[in-house]
Amino acid sequence: MQNKFDVLIIGTGSAGLMSALQLSDELSVAMIAKDEILEGSSYYAQGGISAVLSADDDFESHIADTLATGGGLGDEAAVRLMVEQAPNAIAALENIGVPFTHKNGKYHLTTEGGHSSKRVAHVADKTGISIQTSLFNQIKNNPNIHLFENFIAIDLLIKNQHCSGAYILNKSTQQIECFIAHKTIIATGGASKAYLYTSNPDTSTGDGIAMAYRGGCEIVNMEFTQFHPTCLYHPHAKSFLISEALRGEGAKLVLPNGDKFMHKYDSREELAPRDIVARAIDSEMKTNGFDCVYLDISFKDKSWIKQHFPNIFAKCLSFGIDISSQLIPVVPAAHYTCGGIDTDLNACSKIGNLYAVGEAAHTGAHGANRMASNSLLECIVFAKSCAEHINAQKLPSAYPRFEEWDNSKVSLSREQVVVSHLWDEIRRIMWNFVGIVRSNKRLHSAKIHLAQIQIEVNEYYRLYLISSDLIELRNLITSAQIIVKSAIGRTESRGLHYNKDYPKQANKSINTVVKKL
Repeated sequence: MQNKFDVLIIGTGSAGLMSALQLSDELSVAMIAKDEILEGSSYYAQGGISAVLSADDDFESHIADTLATGGGLGDEAAVRLMVEQAPNAIAALENIGVPFTHKNGKYHLTTEGGHSSKRVAHVADKTGISIQTSLFNQIKNNPNIHLFENFIAIDLLIKNQHCSGAYILNKSTQQIECFIAHKTIIATGGASKAYLYTSNPDTSTGDGIAMAYRGGCEIVNMEFTQFHPTCLYHPHAKSFLISEALRGEGAKLVLPNGDKFMHKYDSREELAPRDIVARAIDSEMKTNGFDCVYLDISFKDKSWIKQHFPNIFAKCLSFGIDISSQLIPVVPAAHYTCGGIDTDLNACSKIGNLYAVGEAAHTGAHGANRMASNSLLECIVFAKSCAEHINAQKLPSAYPRFEEWDNSKVSLSREQVVVSHLWDEIRRIMWNFVGIVRSNKRLHSAKIHLAQIQIEVNEYYRLYLISSDLIELRNLITSAQIIVKSAIGRTESRGLHYNKDYPKQANKSINTVVKKL
């Protein structure tokens, strides 16, 4: 079966939804969600969006903070575009119904790690939910935008270095459909599910990055996986995120005996960038044999906590933790992929007619470490520039031809346990060998183990019918190998990449580029 559209958007997070909303009404658009439409990392974002919205702040300060946090690898042009468009992005979101929190007639702005001013606009502690639902409400009744829920992309349709859509599995019918499009936007998010412990939902398996890699795109700086310092440590919490905004409001990190420790690692203490805080927690846990450390905001009034962090308060209380009187057990977890598909300021990749936005893209805005609350901002700003670039082009009237997917030489697998086993093995290898602190020996061990798993995955893919789990496994192993190859290629410690064998930062900053030969 073939479906033909002007634009195919793979992914329905904030970047994908904003791209669709900004595209011309004259264009037919297909949006692909591999789960429910709103399921994804954007929906679970708690903190907010950074923007210069106060008279006490300015663009140059926001740019300087972002570049400093990025460890010398941020692209100043990308950062400047993102920062200078930030107030417009906030206004655009408000216009579609996002109810940013106000106090005394002004935005209630918070401070997070790396920021020198209060510049994080938020909707209590559920900003992502509000943005996602507001964007979805704007597009769901648009007759030009066609939503495909529970569809998962397999591979891009590429001929002569130009993309014309993708092969996509309809999870409901188990049929593989061919979606042909003049323009394709990858908005699939990051690859943090490559790690055993992550704050991300199950959708974050690096699908778009892996597909783009197989299609010939350059994948940049994938060694920079950001580990969020504070995820709730509880057997039933599934790595529920404890927002950095708590630390912005004064919450302190403490050991089980109540002692503070961040002063030993950075003068900014709890408001140091995430890489520093995550390594500090990792060090304390490993040195002392702790399962976790704790976050303390109990000095705040209970009514204040419930007003500012209602979602976190309720979630912790559901696990028997009253954060107004008890310490919150926390551990670091893989949170954000700073690298991705290399793009320009219009979100164009090196493959013709293929764009990437959001966490799947490498715009250069984050460098070696993403500053808190710049991620949703990047989604909104670059989705707009992507859509404007597409709107300005005259699209051809004819669509290219592609063959239907051929399933005639494969059979139904009766060994699904193999897929789940390999999935678990990949994530444990990445957590143990390619985690917060790395070494040459660990990285090369990971490379060897993952190469063997890749052989098994390829064999399984060749012999058996495609399934959603197999597609994700194939993308996960590809993403994991790209991360390891990038990490081996960086012979220094910078930003989120810390290698014990190269503890110092090199004098010259370079990007690591991985491309399929």
